[in-house]
Amino acid sequence: MKIHTNHKAINCMAEPWKCDLLRNGSFVNDNPFTTASPVCRKLLQRKNKYIQVHLFRFKWIAFILFIFLALHNSRKNTSANMQEEYIRRINNVLTYIDGNLDSELSLQAIADIAFYSPFHLHRLFKAITNETLNAYITRKRVERAAIFLVHNKELGITEIGRKTGFKNDSTFSRTFKKIYNQSPTEFRKTNLNNFSKIGKADSKNGKESFITQEYVCNINHLKNWIKMNANIEIKETPKMHLAYITQIGVDGIENAFQKIIRWAIPRQLLSREGVYVSRVFHDSFKLTDADKVRMSIGILSNEAIAADAEVSLTELEKGKNIIGHFEIEPAAFETAWNSLFIWMNEHGYKKDDRYPFEIYHNDFHEHPEKKCIVDLCIPIV
Repeated sequence: MKIHTNHKAINCMAEPWKCDLLRNGSFVNDNPFTTASPVCRKLLQRKNKYIQVHLFRFKWIAFILFIFLALHNSRKNTSANMQEEYIRRINNVLTYIDGNLDSELSLQAIADIAFYSPFHLHRLFKAITNETLNAYITRKRVERAAIFLVHNKELGITEIGRKTGFKNDSTFSRTFKKIYNQSPTEFRKTNLNNFSKIGKADSKNGKESFITQEYVCNINHLKNWIKMNANIEIKETPKMHLAYITQIGVDGIENAFQKIIRWAIPRQLLSREGVYVSRVFHDSFKLTDADKVRMSIGILSNEAIAADAEVSLTELEKGKNIIGHFEIEPAAFETAWNSLFIWMNEHGYKKDDRYPFEIYHNDFHEHPEKKCIVDLCIPIV
């Protein structure tokens, strides 16, 4: 005997509420809430309420997650903006100090420049420069005095002390000797016109002192080297604009160059005529420890550059410069600078108070011999 299976009946046995739908209505053509039995409607309403509750919960969870992510990104952006603002204000302080070493430079006056309280400025300055404000000012005064002693033989000791902010000769001499282990007079006798041959030696008290080492650099070798590797000219450069970031010390220089280039590329600055990557030296590696040398690494242009929170702006004043045009490997930069200073002394030029700087004309990574095409510039009187 052939058995016919009634699939609808089996389904009704398994789930009785479906029988009400089969008897009273259909999902396909009718609204089950109007055609199904009260039992079925109640079950469907309960199921629909269950879905709505979970959907409501899901929406709240999504909303809370959205708010959390928004707050997290906001805090991250705020933190980055605050850090950039801190650096911008400290850059203003550094520029002010450099331009006013002959003044008193009180903590309150500098705090007013930064728009911080003296307490806040002191802590922030130390955090960014890894040097206290007072130590930085003293070091800059003494290093500026050392430059005067080497390059400006017409200036007397008293006048140099006054030009670098020391109140009297005894304070000047005591502070200078504490750092360089020589009095200003002894330092001048030892190093006058021999800037390129100054070498560092550890003093007994752990400080750095300066001595002239006649054969530390082979002068004749450097003279021949620069003849073979440089084209040198004396040129008047116009006032130029620099958008820069501050780099203190030699560690992280590569990152600083990459950061300023990443900033410049989307603004299409490097594709403009007369715009170059540049580095300005606010300290000399001959006079300052390598981890304290301050540099401005940035984009140099004859035209004004729009400011934003990521960079600071300054100007390189119009003036006469010795410009050495080089095509050298990165390792040869020290030799190039030493040679150029020797050339300056040999030809009777005197360094100006403006800062030496470099102008880069290529990316050395793209050079077939990995060389930099660069101009080294020494401001002269």
